[in-house]
Amino acid sequence: MAQYIVDHLDEAAFQTAEELARRANTSSSTVVRFSQALGFEGFPELQAAAREEYRRVNAKGVTNGPTGGSTPLFSLDQNEFESALTADHLNVEDTARKVSRSSVEALIKAIGDAEKVLVAGTDQMAFFASYMRHLLMLLDLRVDVVASPSQEALSRLGRIDGATLVVGLSAGRPHPLVVRAMKLARHRDARTAAITDATLSEVAKLAQIKLYYSSNSPAYVRSHTALLSIIQALAYGVYARDTAQYDDRIRAFRLK
Repeated sequence: MAQYIVDHLDEAAFQTAEELARRANTSSSTVVRFSQALGFEGFPELQAAAREEYRRVNAKGVTNGPTGGSTPLFSLDQNEFESALTADHLNVEDTARKVSRSSVEALIKAIGDAEKVLVAGTDQMAFFASYMRHLLMLLDLRVDVVASPSQEALSRLGRIDGATLVVGLSAGRPHPLVVRAMKLARHRDARTAAITDATLSEVAKLAQIKLYYSSNSPAYVRSHTALLSIIQALAYGVYARDTAQYDDRIRAFRLK
């Protein structure tokens, strides 16, 4: 519980105890007991402290900026639109600072060397799975997507073998279909990778290669700006391994 709140301070600050419990894969009573164990009377008091810390961290990030200058991105008296953009800005910076270069290089190599890639992501992650497929197919890589429990998607899971790289995308609590894909991949000795915003995600626990992104947001949904940046950077990394090989395909695409 403590690790989840550290990783998702925005959720502790703005979600109800029930919603926070659902996302952390626990019960609301556990959230309350955890609050009391920290010395708070209950969850509302912990949430008030989390809000203060969230505002302090965001105000510090806006004031200092990515280059350490004194010019803020927006004034501290931000409206909702500016607050959301500021959070996205900080998420990308935080992700860039914390991402493991060795993990990035390992995933780029795994994508480039795999005979086929399967990207699993459902609900809000389905868009990012499809976009990752689009970018990699521009490089003439074999890529499939599992985004729903349809018969076609299940047949794609059935074709996972040792030459497959399975990439699981998740935000918060992963969809059972993504977990199933990762477990099946491990059972069939396939390479596995996870791109997630939760260090305690079951998808991450099942993956050999793990990349984490920051998704803090003052809005009612998570921010996926950093996830989009990771996917585009990974595709560019694969392209950069052999630009001469991929240039003709990229040139043909640009002429369309």
